[in-house]
Amino acid sequence: MTDAGERALLVGLALGRRDRARTESSLEELALLARSAGARVVGTVLQERARRDPATLVGRGKAEEVKQACEERGADVVILDEDLAPAQQRNLEQAVERKTLDRTQLILDIFARRARTREGRLQVELAQLDYLLPRLAGKGVLLSRLGGGIGTRGPGETKLETDRRRIRQRIQSIKREIEHLRRERLTRREARGRHEAPVVALVGYTNAGKSTLFNALTHAGAVVSDQLFMTLDPLVRKVRLGPGRDVLLVDTVGFIQKLPHPLVAAFRATLEEVRQADLLLHVVDASAPGVEEREAAVESVLKEIGAGERPRLLVLNKADRALAERLRALVEARPGAAVVSSLTGAGLDGLLSTVASRLDLEPRLVRLSFSAGDRRGVAGVYAAGRVLAHEVRNGRVLLEAEIAERTLERYRGHLA
Repeated sequence: MTDAGERALLVGLALGRRDRARTESSLEELALLARSAGARVVGTVLQERARRDPATLVGRGKAEEVKQACEERGADVVILDEDLAPAQQRNLEQAVERKTLDRTQLILDIFARRARTREGRLQVELAQLDYLLPRLAGKGVLLSRLGGGIGTRGPGETKLETDRRRIRQRIQSIKREIEHLRRERLTRREARGRHEAPVVALVGYTNAGKSTLFNALTHAGAVVSDQLFMTLDPLVRKVRLGPGRDVLLVDTVGFIQKLPHPLVAAFRATLEEVRQADLLLHVVDASAPGVEEREAAVESVLKEIGAGERPRLLVLNKADRALAERLRALVEARPGAAVVSSLTGAGLDGLLSTVASRLDLEPRLVRLSFSAGDRRGVAGVYAAGRVLAHEVRNGRVLLEAEIAERTLERYRGHLA
């Protein structure tokens, strides 16, 4: 478990003056990540240099400065806004004389706290072990951290003292179990497919309001928080747009800048829901700074998981918090985007109407004819839409009904 109120000093590296603004923004996000892991951020240090130092990342002089800052502010953990090589991590820990984590370890720690399902926990453990395996060599600095605190928590922590062979065996065992769970989920997805309800997946930057939007559309009561990565295990709920016009809405894990590749790989099975969706709703926090960078980060991950070509609709969320001028500029730059407030409900009816149009779920008025004995066919129309008139004439059942466009092909031979 986390030590109560671990005090964290954050360290960022800007590669030249032009990289400074991006690094400062990334450090702000790192602070949110640290707080989500239960730490108290006591300060930040930003190093600007032309290239990464192979020994300590930030250079010996800056490492000494970090140590001094830790002493002055009472920090007991140093968190780097970069990925550290094993040797860099050992050297930095020796230089600052404090536990040192990199961005990947911090995110793994948060994922370990958030995972609820069996599959989610297995995926976190797999990512932890993949990260730790190349770091088992040397003096065992990482293995000495079993006392607890950020970076040592989660399903994988009891495996830290095992040797490489046993860790590799455990990795293979986890992969087999995840594959088994993936096949079970595929079976459930195929069963859903037989009901022909299209799948709409919410994707977006973490804390963009996806879960709030999910709740507003489904009344599901999913956990909502301003902490990062509150949703790890995908949730699936039905949304009714009208008689016979249902969609399955999926809430998924949020993305961030510099999302570690091992995590993307570990959660690839879960993110199959995104790859298979009929439509992606890319939810953007319209009130947040750096909207463009966040959009780009999400698009990058979508490409990495093989969902880059899926149809998508941009949803500018949190419109109630955005400045009017800023919101207007975002809309002008993104033609066709939906503008909503999940909190107040503004724009949700328009969003659902757009979703229905994109998925060919708009109702079409049709007249159908069935033989009087075709009870199954008649019942199917009642299930697929809204029947406005039902008449029996000359051994035929004549129906007037509203049916979604995407299901019309099924009744093409019965059009009267």
